[in-house]
Amino acid sequence: MADPNGFLSYPRKDAPKRPIDERLGDWHEVYAALTPAERDTQVRKQATRCMDCGIPFCHSGSAGCPLGNLIPEWNDLVRRGDWRLASERLHSTNNFPEFTGKLCPAPCETACVLAISPEAGGAVTIKRVEETISEVAWENSYVEARVSTVASGKRVAVVGSGPAGLAAAQQLTRAGHEVTVFERDDRLGGLLRYGIPEFKMEKKVLDRRLAQLRAEGTKFVTGCEVGGSGISVEELRASFDAVVLAVGALQGRDAPDIPGRSLDGIHLAMEHLVPANRECEGDGPTPISAAGKHVLVIGGGDTGADCYGTATRQGALSVTQLDQYPRPPEARDDARSPWPTWPVVLRTYPAHEESGTRRFAVAVERFVGDDSGHVRSVELRKVRVERDPSTGLRTVTPVSDEVETIPADMVLLAIGFEGVERMPLLDGLGLSLTSRGTLSCGADWQTTAPGVFVCGDAHRGASLVVWAVAEGRSVAHAVDAYLTGASDLPAPVHPTALPLAVV
Repeated sequence: MADPNGFLSYPRKDAPKRPIDERLGDWHEVYAALTPAERDTQVRKQATRCMDCGIPFCHSGSAGCPLGNLIPEWNDLVRRGDWRLASERLHSTNNFPEFTGKLCPAPCETACVLAISPEAGGAVTIKRVEETISEVAWENSYVEARVSTVASGKRVAVVGSGPAGLAAAQQLTRAGHEVTVFERDDRLGGLLRYGIPEFKMEKKVLDRRLAQLRAEGTKFVTGCEVGGSGISVEELRASFDAVVLAVGALQGRDAPDIPGRSLDGIHLAMEHLVPANRECEGDGPTPISAAGKHVLVIGGGDTGADCYGTATRQGALSVTQLDQYPRPPEARDDARSPWPTWPVVLRTYPAHEESGTRRFAVAVERFVGDDSGHVRSVELRKVRVERDPSTGLRTVTPVSDEVETIPADMVLLAIGFEGVERMPLLDGLGLSLTSRGTLSCGADWQTTAPGVFVCGDAHRGASLVVWAVAEGRSVAHAVDAYLTGASDLPAPVHPTALPLAVV
């Protein structure tokens, strides 16, 4: 059994980072490389802090991990040094623990019992344990191709190769179906490839997992616009018994009403991140570089932090990030977001430690350009954001007549996504988007087009990588049952599942 006193014996210790000057000089991941022995010793102590609670909220589908990861079980296996069995436990619920271990914001940790009170020393470092299990598994060849011993004779098309599509494809391939993944980009991975910066997850981590999928029998087609020039909807429907739409929600939110938005030098976040990632892949210099510029990032979330860290590595003169909401508290406010809900707290990413400035409760009044039509500065005002309790609509109201001007040669809009991009595939299937810009489905993940299923951000809207993997696994169960009449594949979440929240 777990050590009930472990959290009293060992303090929480996050993974050490490389020196700031060093990591700003390259695109490698920000965390320091420890020797395997030192890393394993540290992580075993961190796993020992887990008490194996009687009611483990960490793997609750609503409060903690939607995948239902058996966190106390693999924590205890790590404590005992049984890395192989820990890897088996972890992979039994999560196809890609290295993705979630590096990229997920860890609702499991905020739902950890040790997160209730600061006196407990903080939540178990679940993400760190998870990622380390995965790394040890790869180092020791515990991760192997699982080739199905049966063949169903059914063919499945998965459109999109992000985490949801890859999870669905792997599960269905292992169930004995012939699976082909179609990707419109020239490389596989979706946002994992071209949205997530290299300093957050090096792409060799993605490539080794893709090699596993190929070895298991999953087929991939890149540079293929399904419903367009790649393969028609008629061909798709005629060639496959079922179709899974995992096309993401990449329609970036713009700010067309701000005066001066049409000036050169103002870009949506993905217009900056994608070519930056392509440069890291060896495709040549990005046409949208922050080198030698005063950069303004509008938006305080994950994507904004990705733009922030990318701009500093490109050699920006300055980086300023704006958030129209007030600065969140450093610690959880139980009246506002009680445990185990996702807390409203200040989230500081490694990029914020490296350079630049963060500003809160401010919004852009106007973009100001030079005679050639290029943005050179912005005018800011302090604001207050209010939400109408009856409609849920937000209003942003200036609270001061004072206008502040700051330099900005490059502006990046990282203010979220509006849903699925408009594409010929949807028209060809007769599918329309909801008011949220997503694709709806029934309880079996099937859209209104028979045999066509949806999962991930295309269904949920822009969300966490852990929800994408959970939906990919769940849609695989539904497709398997649709094709064969029943399924033993796991289905960790229902299409209507939502994280626990205060409303």
